[in-house]
Amino acid sequence: MTLPDGWFDGFMNFLQAEQNLSPRTVRNYVADLKGNLVGGDPKGFFQYLDMKKLNFPDGVDKHVVRGYMAWVLDHGIVKSSVARKLSAVRSMYKYLLREELIAESPLPLNRHRGSRLSAFSLKLDKRLPGFLTTDEMAKLLEAPDPTTPQGLRDRAVMELFYAAGLRISELVSLQVNQVDLYSRELRVIGKGSKERLVLIGQPAAAAIKVYLKHGRPKLLGKRKCDALFLNYQGSRLTARWIQEQVLHYAKAAGLRQEVHPHLLRHSFATHLLDGGADLRVVQELLGHASLQTTQIYTHVSRNQARKVYLSSHPMAHEDEKET
Repeated sequence: MTLPDGWFDGFMNFLQAEQNLSPRTVRNYVADLKGNLVGGDPKGFFQYLDMKKLNFPDGVDKHVVRGYMAWVLDHGIVKSSVARKLSAVRSMYKYLLREELIAESPLPLNRHRGSRLSAFSLKLDKRLPGFLTTDEMAKLLEAPDPTTPQGLRDRAVMELFYAAGLRISELVSLQVNQVDLYSRELRVIGKGSKERLVLIGQPAAAAIKVYLKHGRPKLLGKRKCDALFLNYQGSRLTARWIQEQVLHYAKAAGLRQEVHPHLLRHSFATHLLDGGADLRVVQELLGHASLQTTQIYTHVSRNQARKVYLSSHPMAHEDEKET
């Protein structure tokens, strides 16, 4: 069986228009299927099929899919990434079936309990997200140069990451009219194009205010752009550039671990919970659809747990005296 030309473009449109996946997820799915076409070891599904000299789609059955999963695991791919690759393959077959380009799929497409999907499932490692301490966060926020438009912008970017727990895609897409500095609120478009209201504190609001007054006009010049955060050409910042800048400032601040924007989101959630915030409130602020996703942040430092215990348990102080 030969698939018609352009079927993969149709699949990408299906992911965006009907599955409502973000552009970043679509890019990841394409990479999961086609592999790294720029450099590095081949780990894509189609690259595996080429290596095994298997024709698509006729030469693929459930054993081939299992073999692919085992292959990428053997190459050191973490289980969460393998699970995403499997999701990409499953979505592709869902599209091909719907378009009647194939008669059957080599793997189950539903997730009901008792289905054959369990044979393709992975028990994902529950790794706790890293986070910065409040002292480390303070050092990072002080790293940009406040005498330049770029420094004012970068301070506002990192203040906003930490104050609101935004995803990088949410921050990049922010428009000026989505920010209300009077009420200290943001209207954010999150995953699945869902809008939510996000609160920010005084430091973040002050940093944005200074950037809007003294930094953004110089970056914008005579050009027109509604994006909140601009590059030196007066255009919207890219996610890749922000990632590189956050890492740059982390190194300048002398932070030992690798720092990325999502780590600032982790720090936001962790510090809220350490401070006694309700889990469901944090879920709402993060824009999580499921409370389970938020529960990974319920780890607290031993010092914080000890403080809570000593201040709350009726026998804690007596125990301390006896030791």
